[in-house]
Amino acid sequence: MHTKILKVNPKSIEFSKDSWLTGSLPKIKDKSTEDAINEAANIIKNTDDNVAFPTETVYGLGGSSLNDNSVSNIYKAKNRPNDNPLISHISSIDQLNRKIFNDYKSGPNIDPLRNIPKIYHGLIQKLWPGPLTILLHVPESSALSKLTTVNQPTFAVRMPSDPVARALIAISDTPIAAPSANASTRPSPTKAQHVWHDLHGKIPLILDGGSCSVGVESTVIDGLCTPPKLLRPGGLTYENIVSLGGDEWSGCQVETHAKKNEHVRTPGMKYKHYSPSASVILLIPTSKLNNNTDKVTLLEKIIKDHGKGYNKIAILTTQQLDNITDQSAWFSNDLIQTHQFIIKRLGIKGEEIQANLFSTLRQVDEEDNVDLIIVEGINEDNQGLAIMNRLEKAAGGHCLPF
Repeated sequence: MHTKILKVNPKSIEFSKDSWLTGSLPKIKDKSTEDAINEAANIIKNTDDNVAFPTETVYGLGGSSLNDNSVSNIYKAKNRPNDNPLISHISSIDQLNRKIFNDYKSGPNIDPLRNIPKIYHGLIQKLWPGPLTILLHVPESSALSKLTTVNQPTFAVRMPSDPVARALIAISDTPIAAPSANASTRPSPTKAQHVWHDLHGKIPLILDGGSCSVGVESTVIDGLCTPPKLLRPGGLTYENIVSLGGDEWSGCQVETHAKKNEHVRTPGMKYKHYSPSASVILLIPTSKLNNNTDKVTLLEKIIKDHGKGYNKIAILTTQQLDNITDQSAWFSNDLIQTHQFIIKRLGIKGEEIQANLFSTLRQVDEEDNVDLIIVEGINEDNQGLAIMNRLEKAAGGHCLPF
């Protein structure tokens, strides 16, 4: 299959303020963007094929949530385990009601949120469109493909804020099942070129809307249980959920791994994820090191103890190692003679690290062809919870205190 990449301009797309509720269509000022989105929408609505498209979190690989063949093709293209459920993406509450709940009621006295439990109302009114996914009960009369839920009684749904994603979903008027547009187990794609690397020849079209702003997948929450749970940390922090959700979310628990023999309720709770071809070592922060000499001494010891057999090593720095940019100024001569180092700065602030994470992992792995990646972790508060969740899975448990 030939894979085409079409450039689109997110800034040319405008939604009305209440479109997230009413489902009114966007205005697209750029003709080439409009044509590209219409082409992608036609594929989603009228074929069994899939389309890759940008969201604010990562690029998604989309197919109709209402079409078994389309959903099946997502699993095939990614080589994704078929018991790992998919998130359905919607453009409006109106679309959710009509297309998934088969509920066409309308009028000034009809509550648009009638099919969503009240525990979610405060959060979605503040955070949709955005990187928040919620779990809902599958209605009896729903046309939702059981392949999206892997035959479970709940489904995951979110409303992306990226204009290209929302326009594609709105114009196709189809809920879109969309995991990240990468080969299964690989780092998620935050640029169209990442999608091309993994999936060219497997899908007909990639919409290129530039780099994703958030950089990690959506936060998934479950308000159907007591106490409610955060199942996957992501673009919204645990602190966001607790502070904006009201009293019902004050006792929210974090449960990011599926228990033995338990069905996976949402992506990211099981299986290997986010892993480059190179080996990964994650440095877990345990205490503040006093100075740069202490930092480098410990890092050198880690490289000597765990870097044997690796010639080309990437070091991805965050808060403690941020000043280490020149290997010759920091590492001993014997270490430089036995290894080639590539040092990349992920950032200091959580938002910056999060946005750069997957892109940098792919860069050193796919372009620099390193053998080993050593990543400096951060504390698990705010964005750190999602960042460390991804890095621990990328490292496959190979974590060292730092």
